[in-house]
Amino acid sequence: MNEPELIEKIFAEAKTIAVVGLSNSPERASYNVAKYLQQHGYKIVPVNPKADTILGEMCFATLAEIPFPVDCVDVFRAPEAVPAIVDEVIQLGIRWLWLQDGVVDEASAARAEAAGIGVVMDRCMFRDHAAR
Repeated sequence: MNEPELIEKIFAEAKTIAVVGLSNSPERASYNVAKYLQQHGYKIVPVNPKADTILGEMCFATLAEIPFPVDCVDVFRAPEAVPAIVDEVIQLGIRWLWLQDGVVDEASAARAEAAGIGVVMDRCMFRDHAAR
């Protein structure tokens, strides 16, 4: 978890990133991180049951509703939501899981890793990408 090689592999190989908890408010970190990723060539997929579109992309209520493959899931939700998200990531066979700053759930991260999923936890995708 959080290995520099894993982080670099995600940035080099991921093309489609589902952003769970993406807000449509420009004041929120999730919005700004997703916008940054979008501006740097990644396809972002908003996962927010309360919105229709964010940053010009159609929203989905859950990961399971996304009708195309996703490479990475970036999570902007409270740690209590992580176990259910990990269940979906495992079930869908998504390669990578990124838990943003403050999103810490050691047990769920270990469960995801045991299922062969690369996990980054308690780090910011924007900050790590910009530091490359």
